[in-house]
Amino acid sequence: MREREGSTLTMWLYLVAFVGLYYLLRWYRERQVVSHLQDKYVFITGCDSGFGNLLARQLDARGLRVLAACLTEKGAEELRGQTSDRLETVTLDVTKMESIAAATQWVKEHVGDRGLWGLVNNAGVTKPVTLCEWLNMEDSMNILKVNLIGVIQVTLSMLPLVRRARGRIVNVSSILGRVAFFAGVYCISKYGVEAFSDILRRELQHFGVKISIVEPGYFRTGMTNLTRSLEEMKQSWKEAPKHIKETYGQQYFDAFYNIIKEGLLGCSTNLNLVTDCMEHALTSVYPRTRYSAGWDAKFFFIPVSYLPTSLADYILTRSWPKPAQAV
Repeated sequence: MREREGSTLTMWLYLVAFVGLYYLLRWYRERQVVSHLQDKYVFITGCDSGFGNLLARQLDARGLRVLAACLTEKGAEELRGQTSDRLETVTLDVTKMESIAAATQWVKEHVGDRGLWGLVNNAGVTKPVTLCEWLNMEDSMNILKVNLIGVIQVTLSMLPLVRRARGRIVNVSSILGRVAFFAGVYCISKYGVEAFSDILRRELQHFGVKISIVEPGYFRTGMTNLTRSLEEMKQSWKEAPKHIKETYGQQYFDAFYNIIKEGLLGCSTNLNLVTDCMEHALTSVYPRTRYSAGWDAKFFFIPVSYLPTSLADYILTRSWPKPAQAV
């Protein structure tokens, strides 16, 4: 009996040592930084606010040559006022091919023969946060155009420049691209980003181009602005067809509204948890394929994603209200 207990203890000690050695080696590999960062160009979409804005300032402070794309000239002007003369801006609407083509030509003129080291697809929208049946088709299509089609079009337009530099592509997905349980069309768009990134990584493996996916949890950005998000939710419910309102009922909406409100109030304000992942993907010799950013992503959503579907369904929807016409 004692011999068996001793062998079991030895086995666990070997396992702990193996796991410890693995994480030590990974830590060492991931600390190795790409050389000559001051000569690297990085193009970032969605720099008016949020993650893109912070990343642009973060990389500029580190000495990289940042090419920041903003939706509005006002956003570009404010960003230039917060950064060094190295950072340059361009206006970009990722839903318009002519705007993407013009931005690509602008980038090409800046990077020349060196190519584009980094492309960060960060631009995104999430409005309104409602059930699938409450969304109108125009809002659904806009989410897909910005979050998915825009990512694909910008990437394919810039890809020859990234390939020339044997650079990096960083696509901002979401933890809702791993676990879908509300904001249906937004989740669809992020699942699409995950799939596109996986395919692209495999297709480009022989060209030296590395693809990373960043999956943020809940963070307080312009996309999750409390007042605006709740007003858009009210408007969506107001415009919903009569039969939809009768199916769910006002009590359902009020309860769901409060659930979303609580979620928005709980969003993390530490955006560096996300931008540090982006920076690592751009500057490390050995970037990760996926980065889960935020404690909720790491310790709730990722574990839930590996549970049996029925158990995950229960955990994710146990606090949801019951529709008026539920069976």
